[in-house]
Amino acid sequence: MLSLAVLFSVLVLTQVAAGDPYNTFDGPGFPACNSVLQVFRPSTVDEIQAIVKDAVNKGQSVRASGNGHMWYDTMCSDDPNTVIIKTDAVNGISDLVLQNGVGSVVVEAGVTFPQVAEWLHQRGASLGYTLAGAMAMGAHRSSLREDSQVSSAALAFDIINGNGDIVHLEKDQSDDTWLSATTSLGLLGVIARVRLAIVSDFKVYANQTIVDEEDVLNGDIYSQISPYVTANYWWWPGQKKFHLRTYGVVPITKPGTAFQSTFSVTDIEGNLALGLLNSGQNLSFPNFATEGIFYGLWSAPNFHDKTLDLPLLSWPVYGFAYDVLIGGLYPNQKPEWEYGLHGKTLELAVPVTQANAFLKRVRELFDQAAAEGKAVTSTYRSFLGQTTERVGERTADWSKGAMMFDFPSFIPTLGDHHRYNEPWYGSLAKTLIDEFPVRPHWTKNTRDIFQQALKNLDQDSIQRFAKVREQFDPKKTFKSVVGEIIGVV
Repeated sequence: MLSLAVLFSVLVLTQVAAGDPYNTFDGPGFPACNSVLQVFRPSTVDEIQAIVKDAVNKGQSVRASGNGHMWYDTMCSDDPNTVIIKTDAVNGISDLVLQNGVGSVVVEAGVTFPQVAEWLHQRGASLGYTLAGAMAMGAHRSSLREDSQVSSAALAFDIINGNGDIVHLEKDQSDDTWLSATTSLGLLGVIARVRLAIVSDFKVYANQTIVDEEDVLNGDIYSQISPYVTANYWWWPGQKKFHLRTYGVVPITKPGTAFQSTFSVTDIEGNLALGLLNSGQNLSFPNFATEGIFYGLWSAPNFHDKTLDLPLLSWPVYGFAYDVLIGGLYPNQKPEWEYGLHGKTLELAVPVTQANAFLKRVRELFDQAAAEGKAVTSTYRSFLGQTTERVGERTADWSKGAMMFDFPSFIPTLGDHHRYNEPWYGSLAKTLIDEFPVRPHWTKNTRDIFQQALKNLDQDSIQRFAKVREQFDPKKTFKSVVGEIIGVV
């Protein structure tokens, strides 16, 4: 039987009928899970444990859910007897320790980046860059110079396993159990608490320059991006240009309160963007015209002064680390998806040592589409970030890290919802997966992409993970489509 506390949680759970889909940040029509039995919203770690134990006794599948970073229907298995544990109300922050500029803090399962960043900022501390859900799914920032995976900041985990018990782990990079927990895909259990490494609060700059496409495709990409704390390229293939965005640390006394947003739009902006992007569903030219407009807009800083809430008009900009590196929504604005601006994406990791060949191949595919009279370009921003993580079975040199190729595109809201030259996107994915040792981002690819890319994953690592999973969840309570495809469920 569930405790009275959990029964109360049932009364305030997210409204969903048995068999309904479960949605995250993108809302209805973009499910993370196609069919679930129930959605619980507990408020304590004890309640999460009670829900897990009750589900195990009933033979139900369980998935923990945060607030986003899930683009496709791969979060759960297709078992309709699945219960969701929405963790956002389990959001305690405690045990701050900060001495000589370094320390730690404990966060609970549902704490978000903005919550912990603001909490630490008020106490003179910072994440350094990083939470439970993001860690579980291998989320990362863009850096070759430093550890870039979010979980690299973890010092300890409390994980609720398949028996509903808490397993405590301390950081040990030589231990398969620890390594499995750092990118568990939610298949070891619910990450209930994380002790994170932190540092004294600090400031950074953000700068952006325009680079000709040929200078990136034929240049030394590693040398261009590795000197920075974090860096990425934004590719505008129709303009044959890149924006190179770089970040670095500045003295804490540096004036500036810059605040970044990549998703905030006003009502006018949202409605205009929707009209522009829909106009390119059946014609090529409008997509190139829209890309040109977006390129011009993105050339200016996507930053406001946090104190005055006024746009910053020139580069570089300066502010506290979290505000500049990640930021959030501007006051009185909404995220773009609330205006019907939804997207599909393909995100693949490729060795930096093959980055030039990879990007040249993408350019060839753009040019081939144009030659066939069906030219395609970016209807969002093609993003090239970096990560220090290296995975792959096919022979490749990952010694310089990985480049993350993120290629989002707008989903038309009209007609059959197909993008212009829809078959090209499938051809792009297949070509890159077949010709390069790429691995898929765990939350930003379709089932088909995972199936195609399985040959590129390191089977030894998967088998080692499967052994750890067997210890944590012998009854296979925690399931997902991704886990099924890679063979660990």
